[in-house]
Amino acid sequence: MSLGIVFHAISALAYALMGAGHTRRLLRDGNAEQVGQTARMCLLGALALQAVALYLSLQQDGQLFIGWALALSAAVWLGLVVYWIEGFFIRLDGLQLLLIPAGFLTTLLAALFPQGFIVPHAGNTWLRAHLVISLAAYGLITIAALQAMLMSLLDRHLRQHEAADARRGLLALVLDAQPPLLVQERLLFRLIGVGFVVLTLAMITGSVASMELIHRVLPFDHKTVFTVLSWVTFGGLLAGRHLRGWRGQQALRWTLTGFVFLILAYTGSRFVLEVILHRGLT
Repeated sequence: MSLGIVFHAISALAYALMGAGHTRRLLRDGNAEQVGQTARMCLLGALALQAVALYLSLQQDGQLFIGWALALSAAVWLGLVVYWIEGFFIRLDGLQLLLIPAGFLTTLLAALFPQGFIVPHAGNTWLRAHLVISLAAYGLITIAALQAMLMSLLDRHLRQHEAADARRGLLALVLDAQPPLLVQERLLFRLIGVGFVVLTLAMITGSVASMELIHRVLPFDHKTVFTVLSWVTFGGLLAGRHLRGWRGQQALRWTLTGFVFLILAYTGSRFVLEVILHRGLT
């Protein structure tokens, strides 16, 4: 068993313990204020453990190793880091109640499914830059998609507030603890804007690396097609926001559609090849 698997398992345990503690305090106190104040350093510790796990998993015998679960773990880790930094400027205590389970799930998957492949031509500077920037784009857009799903749930919860108050189940308590929708909408479009810029850089560096390695700007394959579709979707969403003031459910649908395209560009195909078909790409 590699150290990367061990540290991913330890990270999953850390996230699970944090999630259990948050849930217990939320059920006892009925609010997320104490959760946010006491968990910030604990979350930083869990992120540090996951960073070690990713470093040990991605670097194997001096070569770059990657798989679908590792890519997902790295993407969510980057998104959680963005959230942790954003928490200095916007009060986002309640979001921990939903982001920590995402950290738990992805680290657990990375520990259970360590399959992957050695990246060919990893010594190429442009290719390495492309991989790093792509993971950053995946991370930002993954968190944006989670943010969009949360906003959809919160909007439905607010429309059915009386029924939710009558039940007062765990989900109602979690949704009550979330920041206002307007705050979350600003955060969502900030994430999408930065993610779109980073995704554009990923496409540019990928094109340069492709020219150097195979003498083609963009290879016509499923990864390129779905990446371009995702880029067009997010570009259209930002244009619609700027020109026509898109918001609400319309913006959420575009966000989730772009996210699905991006997942299909890499993680979905990699999952099918490595887990279902037991194959790797070269």
